Amino acid sequence: MKQVRDRILDAVERLLVKGGVDAVRLDAAAAEADVSKGGLLHHFPSKSALVQGVVKRLADRFEAALPGPDAPVGAYTRAWLDASIPAEVPDEGEPQEAAVPLALLAAAGGPEVLDILQERYRRWQQRLDEDGLPPGVSSLVRMAVDGWWTARLLGLAPPTGADHRRLRALIEDLTVQRAEGTD
Repeated sequence: MKQVRDRILDAVERLLVKGGVDAVRLDAAAAEADVSKGGLLHHFPSKSALVQGVVKRLADRFEAALPGPDAPVGAYTRAWLDASIPAEVPDEGEPQEAAVPLALLAAAGGPEVLDILQERYRRWQQRLDEDGLPPGVSSLVRMAVDGWWTARLLGLAPPTGADHRRLRALIEDLTVQRAEGTD
């Protein structure tokens, strides 16, 4: 059986997908998790604590998909891309898989929540810098990923269908070519 804390965090993620940070209220989270409000407060004494818990868990999941420091040249950067931008997205108008927007969630959750993500990003960027690719390549991939997510989450004409596949292939090719030392 799932731990109560995990059930609560699962419930908060569902609320976030349905209605964003504003949908996360203590009573709504307790009801969604099927726990008493007192049970919820035992694990998370505030809305901020709930959002912090979700941000930490999402960042942990993302981190688990990334290889360790002994990975081959470029592997961390390619894993960053693979964990961030799926190979396929539905064409415009088709339903897209719901995801909790980690960066927007952290920004909307206030300074304590944003601090968590900023610290993770510092560590992740350091690891990207140490991935063995020429200077700037890993950062360019990270910035492209961040831009892709921003466009998708805010509806700023995100690439779909063939455009998405071409864009992703260009980014992936850049990491492969640079890791192999070709231009």
